[in-house]
Amino acid sequence: MSKIEKSSAQKASSANKTMTNNKPVSITQIKIPFHDIDSMNVVWHGRYVKYLEVARCELLESFNYGYKAMQDSGYVWPIIDMHIRYASPLTLDQEISIQSTLVEWEHRLKIRYLITDTQSGKRLSKASTTQVAVSIATQEMQFESPPILLEKLAQ
Repeated sequence: MSKIEKSSAQKASSANKTMTNNKPVSITQIKIPFHDIDSMNVVWHGRYVKYLEVARCELLESFNYGYKAMQDSGYVWPIIDMHIRYASPLTLDQEISIQSTLVEWEHRLKIRYLITDTQSGKRLSKASTTQVAVSIATQEMQFESPPILLEKLAQ
């Protein structure tokens, strides 16, 4: 288990899951490990995708529809779009908080992320991902979110 996975797994149980404006929100904390730093002594831009994945998994698990539950329900949810806006670099041993908010779910899963410095609260980056449901049985994209997702969100 990598340092980020270990840190995330340890904090997953204490991740803050709330609802804001009836939208699920989760906060994930990560301490930046050495192996994510590039030759300019900042986090390599490609590592942000991994951080978003950790935060997204915690958000999905917060309403019991993580990737295993998705597959068990007969669907996979590939990412079809991702945007990242880099405002300030991440550095070694910096502790960051990633607030993940599910903002759309009727036809797709759209999640917005806000990455901040845990101590100062300074905004470091923001991002979004979009996923669509694909039936495992037919390999067809669904144009509406499956009822199981709506059931999970209503719990």
